[in-house]
Amino acid sequence: MQSIGQAWLVLTLTGSGTSLGLVVALQFLPVLLLAPLGGVIADRFSKRRILFITQSAAATLALVLAVLVATGEIRLWMIYILATFYGLTNTVDNPTRQSFVMELAGRDSLRNAVTLNSMEINLTRVIGPAIAGVLIAGIGFAPCFFINSASFVAVLICLFLMRGEELHRTEPVRRMKGQLRQGFSYIRQTPLLRDVLIMMAIIGTLTYEFQVSLPLIAKFTFHGSANGYALLTSAMGIGAVLGGLVIAGRSRTSPWGLVGASLAFGITIVLVSLSPSLPVALAAMVLVGASSIGFTSLCNATLQLESAPQMRSRVMSLWTVAFLGSTPVGSPIIGWVGEYAGPRWAMAVGGLAALAAAAYGFFALRRRPYPDSSVAGDEDMPRAARNADGAGDATANPRCRQQP
Repeated sequence: MQSIGQAWLVLTLTGSGTSLGLVVALQFLPVLLLAPLGGVIADRFSKRRILFITQSAAATLALVLAVLVATGEIRLWMIYILATFYGLTNTVDNPTRQSFVMELAGRDSLRNAVTLNSMEINLTRVIGPAIAGVLIAGIGFAPCFFINSASFVAVLICLFLMRGEELHRTEPVRRMKGQLRQGFSYIRQTPLLRDVLIMMAIIGTLTYEFQVSLPLIAKFTFHGSANGYALLTSAMGIGAVLGGLVIAGRSRTSPWGLVGASLAFGITIVLVSLSPSLPVALAAMVLVGASSIGFTSLCNATLQLESAPQMRSRVMSLWTVAFLGSTPVGSPIIGWVGEYAGPRWAMAVGGLAALAAAAYGFFALRRRPYPDSSVAGDEDMPRAARNADGAGDATANPRCRQQP
């Protein structure tokens, strides 16, 4: 609801795709610059306590935006500032939440848990946009932001009710010099993690800019309202839920599966860009959602399963940079393309980027073939995780600590 309301509010105030792209960029610029530091914080402290703080901050920011809109005092520069502060919150919140999944579910259930979590998020993309479209058309923007702020109370209650002794906790890493540098060194020395992150960076920069491309195509290509944008987002959510039901039952994570998911993702997005009408675009967005959840859940599970426990939050912070932090680079580009070349081209650029990521993954795997990762147990544990107390862990290997 927040995403729908904020995007349509910016378009209502400015009518500019570039302005919309700039708001999205400001929201994710802190993630690009500071998420690795957020990963270090997540490795050092209790993830549950960190989430209490970050979720409370996000609730406060949503409430401020709601009050400004309700009183009629909202201006574009205010949205810029609030988006930036929301990004600062996400720098710590996102890598913490990603690595917290392992503590909630444990290693054996991680693959399934990541997919189910992605399904849940995408299910909200079906429900939230539909409600937001009705509220914006019937009452206005403010209710979207008030309801979003109130929803964080449920999150905080859930965190409070969790029993700490039942979590699969990773011991916090003690503070020491060079931990941020060690995270980058660890990725550089682990080819599979590096290749997955590069694919995610390509797609995160230009493909996952739906906050920019979908409002533009709904408003200017199909001449619709906020309801049209909500329908496109909901269709993607439906596809993600259906795709997730298939993916959640799989027990193995294959690097080649990433290539296939990226290829399917690119083809389906190109189909949306070529759609002659809104109903055809909605059908294509269902396919986009299915391929999207395939790619993101495979990426996420691969990174977590192949990471040493003491490095997991730092690895996931770089996932956050690749997935979300790349937005400040991509969203203004997609917004500019949409404004000057047309919304269809803005969508098509994202599809072509996904195809480029699939090509990179294909040639990388040809050079360095990797076995599938199983979530069945320790006997199938990836090498990096098995070596968490030895050479596979940059925090435990004296030679790694001495590297620049």
